[in-house]
Amino acid sequence: MTSTPQRIGDLLASHPVWDGHNDLPWASREQVAYDLDRLDIGGEVPSTHTDLPRMRRGGVGAQFWSVYVDAKWAGERAVTATLEQVDFVRTMTSRYAGELALAVSSTDVRAARASGRIASLMGAEGGHSIDSSLGALRMLHALGVRYLTLTHNDNVPWADSATDEPVLGGLSAFGHEVVREMNRIGMAVDLSHVSADTMRDALETSLAPVMFSHSSARAVCDHPRNVPDDVLATLATKGGLCMVTFVPKFISPAVREWDLEAADAAATEDVHWADHTAYSAFIERHKQANPQPHATVDDVVAHVEHVREVAGVEHIGLGGDYDGVDQLPTGLEDVAGYPRLLGALAERGWSDEDLGRLTWGNAMRVLEGVEEVARDVSATRGPSIARIEDLDGR
Repeated sequence: MTSTPQRIGDLLASHPVWDGHNDLPWASREQVAYDLDRLDIGGEVPSTHTDLPRMRRGGVGAQFWSVYVDAKWAGERAVTATLEQVDFVRTMTSRYAGELALAVSSTDVRAARASGRIASLMGAEGGHSIDSSLGALRMLHALGVRYLTLTHNDNVPWADSATDEPVLGGLSAFGHEVVREMNRIGMAVDLSHVSADTMRDALETSLAPVMFSHSSARAVCDHPRNVPDDVLATLATKGGLCMVTFVPKFISPAVREWDLEAADAAATEDVHWADHTAYSAFIERHKQANPQPHATVDDVVAHVEHVREVAGVEHIGLGGDYDGVDQLPTGLEDVAGYPRLLGALAERGWSDEDLGRLTWGNAMRVLEGVEEVARDVSATRGPSIARIEDLDGR
């Protein structure tokens, strides 16, 4: 079976890409303070990876927009900033209503597709966005947020992050209650960014399918942001989804090795990753004398195929992390690149049916599964009034 552009075009017409994670809202905040007159995504925007013309060329039919805020922000500031991110997505979908449709359910996603528009869902990236409040969690859901990534790069009081020193060994008692409440209201549990023990705890507690919105396979590239094989195997038994990301240091062993060496070099000058501004400036200087390797489409293919081998083709998706990183693999530099990845998979023998699961079908199944569990659980249990101080003693 060939991978001609016509074949991939036909596939995307019927099974468009449903991407798990795009940081355009944060890029809009940082670049233009949310001013869409200055960042008009109706045309091509050179300062971002994402705009509507390139989404169309890339075959995108549904997008989880990340309503991320800085993990260093705590308490009310994080909640307020998350609300501003939600407001931006709602404003963006209204402004470009001919191209985008706000979606808060599987029914909305289907309606968007039927009208020829890109279904626009929201995911909050990090438990700091709820300030340890189940009431705040429910209000984000009421505003349309349909997944919560339990942590970002730093621990939260109730869950360990993949890139912070472990404190809890996974989820606290309140963390388990967060997962249960997410099941009840119909918000997907996103395990990107969390520690492997947090992954295992959440999988044990969740009644609904869980997802990784933008993570790859740890066996292929040994980075803590990636998913170990035992977790991938358990994910499959729970009906979940690993949306493979394109972040070079997560997918390329060569880039990962370069990144570790750069971190060691920074440490010798007392520059540490936690100081993002100073660290980024050091890395830019380091690149001049030590050119960074490039990731490629083939690196992403290796992760997709490994997840397929371990978890099964029903449990793979795509989560590019566009506008959340500075560099991307050669051939996947922006959201127009998805057809190149699908073409590479087709060349390796992937059928249209399996490619359609990867791009669309698996994500739809998981969203429907989350909704089904919410209907069942909410019929027997009301809103949780648990507080972190009651369950965790803090």
